[in-house]
Amino acid sequence: MKRQTMLLLALLIICIIVTGCVNDDAQYGVASVRSDTAQANDGVDVDLTVLSATMVYAEVFNIMSNPDDYLGKTIRAAGLYYSAFYDVTGVYYHFIYIEDAAACCSQGLEFMLSDELSYPDYSPLTQTRIEIVGVFDSYIEESKTYHYLIVDDIVII
Repeated sequence: MKRQTMLLLALLIICIIVTGCVNDDAQYGVASVRSDTAQANDGVDVDLTVLSATMVYAEVFNIMSNPDDYLGKTIRAAGLYYSAFYDVTGVYYHFIYIEDAAACCSQGLEFMLSDELSYPDYSPLTQTRIEIVGVFDSYIEESKTYHYLIVDDIVII
């Protein structure tokens, strides 16, 4: 009888642990699965929009830590739009601010508009939620290497 009680207790603990490990991104307002599956296989190598909030943080951290591994890859991201003008270069810089689950370690990715788009004619308002798809590339400016996405389209979501 004591053995059955211990076995039952062990099974109960395992059930509690497994149940506690279920990822519920709904509490963060993030969908784990994209609803429009038509875009699932459209040539995107890294789709940050289908990852859980925790995995988005990990993947963006990896992109920033190992940018050369992503050169030439097509990346889809969703987040808040920001832009800034830098007087020294005379250039407007565009960023997508990607939020993480805890809202403590959010990161931004720089992107440039392709030749088909121009600033400010094709630019959302600051802090507008957008989705972009672009090819990851790099450039050198003021003797430093920067990485960015070259974007053909901005979708306001």
